[in-house]
Amino acid sequence: MNVTEMLAKPLSQRLLGSGIPARFAYTALDGDPRVVPIGFLWTGSEIKMYTVPTSAKVRALKKNPRVAITIDTESFPPNVLLIRGAASLELVDGVPDGYVEASRKMIPAEQMDGWETGVRALYEHMVIITIRPDWAKLLDFETTLPKAVEDLVKAHGDPR
Repeated sequence: MNVTEMLAKPLSQRLLGSGIPARFAYTALDGDPRVVPIGFLWTGSEIKMYTVPTSAKVRALKKNPRVAITIDTESFPPNVLLIRGAASLELVDGVPDGYVEASRKMIPAEQMDGWETGVRALYEHMVIITIRPDWAKLLDFETTLPKAVEDLVKAHGDPR
């Protein structure tokens, strides 16, 4: 199954549209991995994230744009969407509408106006991080499992 088909699955779409922060992994300038929770916006073909121009992740992504993203649930069985791709960076003036839209998924409606006013007053510039997925895997732990677990089930039988 190709990336577009994987991301078009109903469960993938539900996770991509959720208010769950993505776990965003990249390689820091010191060579060590970093994972940060971050709000995101799915455009239908790309994942957009927004940050401060002076952030460590911006400096690191300029050197090595390869990233991994996980969007998952806390429920059982877990639902997990794994994505890999290369990040591109765009410096913009002010606060992009996409940042507000992505944040709206996580901020309670009654707090949104005050939050948006504060953010627009704070940021003169932001960086839009855009990831076009080039690999994706969806795990629902009912019909799809991690490869190593799949191999165990084939070797020993399904214990369910």
